[in-house]
Amino acid sequence: MSHPLRNHHHKPTSGGPAWPSFRGTAQQVGVSPSGAVTVYVDPSLGAAGQQNAQDLLADADRVVAANNALFGTKGGPVSVIVFALGGATDGTGGADHMGCDFQSGGAIEVCASFGAPARVSALFEAELSECAMGGRLCGISTGEALSRWCAATTSNNALSDFATAPEWVAAKVPDWVTQTDTSDQHPVSTGCGMAFISWLLHKGQSLNGIAAGLVGLKDTGTFEALYQKLTNTTDNPWSSFLSDVKALPGGVTSDDPFGAA
Repeated sequence: MSHPLRNHHHKPTSGGPAWPSFRGTAQQVGVSPSGAVTVYVDPSLGAAGQQNAQDLLADADRVVAANNALFGTKGGPVSVIVFALGGATDGTGGADHMGCDFQSGGAIEVCASFGAPARVSALFEAELSECAMGGRLCGISTGEALSRWCAATTSNNALSDFATAPEWVAAKVPDWVTQTDTSDQHPVSTGCGMAFISWLLHKGQSLNGIAAGLVGLKDTGTFEALYQKLTNTTDNPWSSFLSDVKALPGGVTSDDPFGAA
């Protein structure tokens, strides 16, 4: 997703918490039945934006429950606003939040996606999953790939157009398995991570196990270290992974080239 980390703080805007970038008047739509999610909307979006927000409110507790199950933890309350992030109303503006836990990152922004509520829920899960990383992984390539996989599995891959694995292949498959990119804004390193998680899932690992493993490895962990942790070996998976990628009959055209999902 598009979620640059910002460490500076803003004064609250009218309606809701201090949002990462939204500066208008936020209208509260409601609180989910569990009390875990408060949904806001930019009223200037009109009826289509209101519908996005209402649909997110109705789906919020399902997303929270799925996220809790993926990470094996119970998260804290969050607020989320639906608006035209980056000026887009088709979801392509992405999502954003401030910090990497529920305390500092609980004010979440998601792009409106008129007529496509699953995309809004997926963007919400992308940020919610980063809050569940407990201050770890968020802002680096391993955490970015994990958050995108969490979003994909909880939304039936509603953000397939955000795929980055093909960009990794186009860049001549650089090795982001034995090293980790310190930015979450590079599609090539993110794409390598997406393909690698697809490969791990294809090999029989679970996304729950991958999430727990990456969180346990913290910011200094690599996908190589994750593989070794999951398989209880000291093997370097890079050559096997790359060989399997090159053997794919259809090549890499999505973020799940091994069809694990």
